[in-house]
Amino acid sequence: MDQFIDADGKWWFETIVPGLYPGRTRHYHVKVQRPGGTVLTTQLYFANEPGNERGRIFNAALVLDIRATSDGKFGRYDFIVA
Repeated sequence: MDQFIDADGKWWFETIVPGLYPGRTRHYHVKVQRPGGTVLTTQLYFANEPGNERGRIFNAALVLDIRATSDGKFGRYDFIVA
C-alpha cells in the first residue's frame, strides 16, 4: 500500500507488533522514497528485543522510538531523504 506524507512531511500507519519467529528479531519492513528519488528499503526494529543481540543484520540506528499514549503505543522514526 502506498502512503504519502502530509503537509508537514509526516506519515503514519496503524498496525500490530509483529509476532516472534525463529531466526529474526521483530521488525517492520519499510520503503521510503522522495518524489523522483530512488527507493530506500530498510527495516525498523524494537528496542530491548532479545533477538537484537544476535541479529546478523540488526542495526541499532534503526530502532523505533516507542511511547505509550492514551490510545495505545506510538512508534516514531525520522527518515531524512535527499
